[in-house]
Amino acid sequence: MTRTVEPASAARPAPTPGSSASVEPAPALVLVTGLSGAGRTTALKILEDMGYEAVDNLPLTLMAGLAQAGDLSRGLAIGIDSRTRGFTPTALLRHFDRLRAEHGLHAWLIFLTCEDEILRRRFTATRRRHPLAHDRPVADGILQERVMLAPLRERADLTIDTTELSIGDLRRILQGHVGPRRSAGASIAVTSFSYRQGLPREADLVLDARFLDNPHYDERLRPLTGRDPAVAAFLEADRGFAAFHASLSELLAILLPRFEREGKSYLTIAVGCTGGRHRSVFVAEKLGEWLRAGGREAFVHHRDLDRRAAGEEC
Repeated sequence: MTRTVEPASAARPAPTPGSSASVEPAPALVLVTGLSGAGRTTALKILEDMGYEAVDNLPLTLMAGLAQAGDLSRGLAIGIDSRTRGFTPTALLRHFDRLRAEHGLHAWLIFLTCEDEILRRRFTATRRRHPLAHDRPVADGILQERVMLAPLRERADLTIDTTELSIGDLRRILQGHVGPRRSAGASIAVTSFSYRQGLPREADLVLDARFLDNPHYDERLRPLTGRDPAVAAFLEADRGFAAFHASLSELLAILLPRFEREGKSYLTIAVGCTGGRHRSVFVAEKLGEWLRAGGREAFVHHRDLDRRAAGEEC
């Protein structure tokens, strides 16, 4: 499965084993790059909404001066891609490494990618010319840029595949990785989904809730969702749920500290069922409650709750 999010294991310093995790500050500098059409401008707008000062297409020779000249207490987000003056992957990494090493900046490199067909559709819909295509087909420019930028993807602290992401999903991922931290430990996103719509690309852990009794076959419950008390009571009465929830809690109590020790700052747990409306929603809500009760920063999102076609099994 292609992952939407590929954080580098050493992106944030890991706490010393046996010590309590501390709240890691947001990066002072976030450099956003990646494939043309993959969402760099949207990502910069989101970072600006999060409190960063955002600058797009800054010439590489000016990057160090801008980073050193201003007050970085609010953070600086810089967008750079193949259209930027003086751009080469080698030059970009040289400037970025210098900011980290010589100036001691807490900096992240974020790389945005996307499937070729979706990129082609985006350029066709907007009638924009791909910066590397010139008089050739868009597909040729996409391929050339993908090869050229491979060293940046390899070095990125965070890689995000925007192929199936909504703006809300992208906002949630960026907030979890480079937003201000409100608590120690990893931020955790719990998302429900429909297997009919495919696995969430950003998922780190995937749970299958299809073993539970299906409320879809109860005409009284069919129009409801896993958020409704009647559906919750139905699923809690399933003999398998209590044991499943207890075992899952024990497993996460082991896994989460180990993920954090490896430096993971953001984790996505996906819970699926057939239609993404009843069982997965209920389990995701219960899991979010358990995480928050344990003092963790947890967000619950239901990807496919409103996508159900009439009569589709949940």
